[in-house]
Amino acid sequence: MIKDIITDEAVLSQPCEPATAADAEVAQDLVDTLLANEEAAALAANQIGVTKAIIAYLNDKDRPVVMYNPQITQALKPFPAVEACLSREEAAGVTRYKWIRVSYDVLLNGELMSRKKKMEGWQAQLVQHMVDHCNGELV
Repeated sequence: MIKDIITDEAVLSQPCEPATAADAEVAQDLVDTLLANEEAAALAANQIGVTKAIIAYLNDKDRPVVMYNPQITQALKPFPAVEACLSREEAAGVTRYKWIRVSYDVLLNGELMSRKKKMEGWQAQLVQHMVDHCNGELV
């Protein structure tokens, strides 16, 4: 189901709870909302009003990728960035990293399975922004 984008800082500034396999409907709502919004390249569950640690972003083929409980475990090559956010009116400056390693869960056959991924460039920046959302940090 397509949801409205939340701009309430009281919701967005709360650290998200760990997601479970029972949150599959939230993940689907996140994907539906991401695909319906032409301005979006990534969303976190708290941006649709659910404080669960789930993110979705568009890969290089514009297909949605869902990560449950993402955590950045390594970050290299910092750079200054100016980022916009669908939940905020103005862009803001932030430090990002060109290369990251992220651990996360995927939902397979009704169960969460652990994964790790090395990322760089634009998608690494998207994931960093969404992990900040999961941590209750606003750009």
